[in-house]
Amino acid sequence: MVPDRIVRPPRDRAGAAWGYIPGMRPFKQVDVFTDVAYLGNPLAVVVDGEGLSGEQMQRFATWTNLSETTFLLPPTNADADYRVRIFTTGGELPFAGHPTIGSCHAWLEAGGVAKSDDFVVQECGVGLVHLRRDHDRLAFAAPPLIRSGPVEPTDIDWISRVLRIDSSAIVDAQWVDNGPGWVGVLLCDADAVLALDPDLGAVDEYAIGVVGPCVTDPNAISRDPSDPAIEVRAFFRLGAEAAEDPVTGSLNASLAQWLLGAGELSAPYVASQGAALGRSGRVHVDSFDGRIWIGGHAITCIDGTARI
Repeated sequence: MVPDRIVRPPRDRAGAAWGYIPGMRPFKQVDVFTDVAYLGNPLAVVVDGEGLSGEQMQRFATWTNLSETTFLLPPTNADADYRVRIFTTGGELPFAGHPTIGSCHAWLEAGGVAKSDDFVVQECGVGLVHLRRDHDRLAFAAPPLIRSGPVEPTDIDWISRVLRIDSSAIVDAQWVDNGPGWVGVLLCDADAVLALDPDLGAVDEYAIGVVGPCVTDPNAISRDPSDPAIEVRAFFRLGAEAAEDPVTGSLNASLAQWLLGAGELSAPYVASQGAALGRSGRVHVDSFDGRIWIGGHAITCIDGTARI
């Protein structure tokens, strides 16, 4: 049975529903793309955002000061299990990867019941996103690219200036935009990715995703499938300032479409991200049923209420 609301509000030992305390709403802070708390990418989730205005949501998202804050709502599409609105500190996003996995984790943990045994269906700004449970991980179907193809030489010059590397160090570059404006940059190896010291102040309208293989010797002994195949870093503008994202689902989804399609990688594989920031994010990529799936663990670090 599907609940009338997103969840039944959690209750304290006295039986009082937290969600009905004036101004207080159930809230979780979730670490995504890690099974060890505080090594992934944090997400704030307001479990019941019904009745909040966009202005209230934005004010709270700005206050949390996290890369994203989400608000769970009843769906408007009959095929969806819940609806989510995703906010950065500077505005609303139609879709983002780690908020999709983190929001679904919070929705399920708070008692959400999916209509299907096979999928959880999230409604968001890009439409319906399907998620599946993969053992103890969640995975979403990568949305299609809205821009692809080679990058112009003038843009390559700009990217090399931002990354503070010679343009000859860029093995390849492709537009891999699934919403946030990603341009993908392939370097020779993971060490080159980790060595980057970019000029974040120069990051402008495009978001830059950089990737390098962890093994470059084709004669090397086969690695354990759980070992990372690539190292990823993501640089983008967040409101008035540019930043590096710890672990990025949307970027890994778009990179997978590029690198799998070009034969640079084969699925399944694991991407590592966040090492340059002291994190240890792991993104699990698979391909079947004609779709690419982006998966990861999520763990709740804070569970309580927020005054909004």
